[in-house]
Amino acid sequence: MSKGKIGVSTQDLFPIIKKFLYSDHEIFLRELVSNAVDATQKLKTLASSGEFKGETADLKVRVKADKEAGTLTISDNGIGMTAEEVEKYINQIAFSGAEEFLNKYKDAGNAIIGHFGLGFYSAFMVSGKVEILTKSYKEGAKAVKWSCVGTTDYEMEETEKAERGTDVILYLTEEDKEFAGEEKIQYLLKKYCRFLPVEIICGKEKEWKDGKYEDTDRDLVVNETHPKWMCKPSELKPEDYTDFYHDLYPAAPDPLFHIHLNVDYPFTLTGILYFPKISSRLELQKNKIQLYCNQVYVTDTVEGIVPEYLTLLHGVIDSPDIPLNVSRSYLQGDRNVKKISSHITKKVADSLADLFKNNRADYESKWDDLKIFVQYGILTDEKFAERAMEFYLFKNTEGKYFGLEEYKKAIADNQTDKDKKLVFLYASQVDAEYSYIQAAKAKGYDVLVLDGTFDTPFINYMEQKNPDFRFMRVDSDVVEKLIVKEEAAKVALTQREQDDLRGIFTGQMPQTGGMYRVDFEAMGESADPVMITRSEFMRRMKDMAEINPEMGFYGKMGDQINLVVNTDHRLVKELLSEEKEALGDKMKPIVEERAGLQKQKDDIHALNKDVKNEDIPASDKDRLSDLDRQLADLGKKERDLLAAYGKENKRVGQLIDLALLSNGLLKGEALHNFLKRSVDLM
Repeated sequence: MSKGKIGVSTQDLFPIIKKFLYSDHEIFLRELVSNAVDATQKLKTLASSGEFKGETADLKVRVKADKEAGTLTISDNGIGMTAEEVEKYINQIAFSGAEEFLNKYKDAGNAIIGHFGLGFYSAFMVSGKVEILTKSYKEGAKAVKWSCVGTTDYEMEETEKAERGTDVILYLTEEDKEFAGEEKIQYLLKKYCRFLPVEIICGKEKEWKDGKYEDTDRDLVVNETHPKWMCKPSELKPEDYTDFYHDLYPAAPDPLFHIHLNVDYPFTLTGILYFPKISSRLELQKNKIQLYCNQVYVTDTVEGIVPEYLTLLHGVIDSPDIPLNVSRSYLQGDRNVKKISSHITKKVADSLADLFKNNRADYESKWDDLKIFVQYGILTDEKFAERAMEFYLFKNTEGKYFGLEEYKKAIADNQTDKDKKLVFLYASQVDAEYSYIQAAKAKGYDVLVLDGTFDTPFINYMEQKNPDFRFMRVDSDVVEKLIVKEEAAKVALTQREQDDLRGIFTGQMPQTGGMYRVDFEAMGESADPVMITRSEFMRRMKDMAEINPEMGFYGKMGDQINLVVNTDHRLVKELLSEEKEALGDKMKPIVEERAGLQKQKDDIHALNKDVKNEDIPASDKDRLSDLDRQLADLGKKERDLLAAYGKENKRVGQLIDLALLSNGLLKGEALHNFLKRSVDLM
């Protein structure tokens, strides 16, 4: 027996490696199984070069969990180690045997997983003691037993072992005894090792018998050694891709379509990416792409490898050319990563463009689901955006699809405003905005449907890139002002009459649900008497705040809602006439008194017309201040009269509620009161 100290540069390094080498402790299983697979792959490489004459057809890795003993054993029948190799590769931390082996056999076809030389020591994150029993493939080699209890001291001695290969035995700590459970280990093997190129056996297959599952005598192989992404596309049928998708994501609906990656120069990259079907906005999930390195699971956090918008995709990518740190969990900057990212972007764009060009009907049938990916790409990746407008589609309320240039041509004659700008009209909620859509169609306008998660930032982007057109939601203004082709008709009412109407409608204005204001437009006798419009700017800002926390200020603001009164409508004219008759006697003295006070103000201002403000007599300033106060009091008195009249006027309430109802804003008690009032008015 020999004893010694593990070759580390400082006494403090070993506990750091032992406890903090990996952010997730369960990763130790992947590292140890990967090392075991490496050992078998090395043996295959030696056999292919003629240095090993034995059989390699039955190479396997076995993982045995023993709950009673509190141990976990990872065994392989690969290359094994001599005492000298244990001394070199185990006792000298960070001296990577795989790295040296790769340099020697760099032209060999079999993949070698390890590159770091630290993976073995992940065993100490869950173990109080670790043993290695190993026997080299070399003729006449003696078996070796190595043991260590998590310090820099180790023991090594010759032992008996019938077959070549290596057993790593972990004596689990009390807090890590869960890893002695077979079900737990099978779960982790499926998570981290399900596609390793050598069969991994853990336990026995089970059969249902006499009301319970019982072990059979058949080994349970937990992995698939030749996953679909390692096949050539010509070897796979469409159903093979679908089956593989459901193997990765069992509960997901069928994907829209897939992209098979298969590159061997100037970098190596294989994989299958799927466009998932997203049935609601709540299902936007990143980190569904699994990253592998030579079939070893690395991570499902792939930012930096694929462009941000493609993190919405599902699937697998596998590349030995992506540099990782010792945990194989985080990426470092590298030129190859940029090349791989650019290639994936180009591949996705090419695939979408090809489907758009060669199978337009199929592309249109998928567009409602594809749109979110394409928009996200346009907003986050300039290179992709340059290509994407080739295959971007707009859908109108009739369910017809148009490319950008197609749509511009279709609406150019009728939807160009007086400033020669093309106006894209759209609806976000087709049912709620139905009346506005119909009003636009009545004028011969076409209306798009823009109801997706990224539609608001997308139209902002489009307007920035294309100053010759703009987007307007159909309820953002009265139809005559959505596309202004000539000066709008002027309101015939005096300012006094407008103030009276504003006061009347204010009396029954909703007190919750937004910031309401009353506007006046001359919309013609056949248009609705009252309608609701919403500020395009404020609505967009609120939409942006929902997806961008930095704009939260807008999200906290109420909706800006305009109650637009059609001054040409018969009912509005009748309201004004009835108000004058009902409130004439009460309003007359207020109006006369206000006129007198206003004349006094005008006279004082006339006297001081050419006098600087600082030279105006204090008595005049005091008198002006007093007059303003009196006028404000009269104004409030007048508004209170109008509001009180409007509050009791059923016709006013009915007109406001009809406008709210057509915009989906009448709910709860207000809707109940509207229905009751409607019956009363019949």
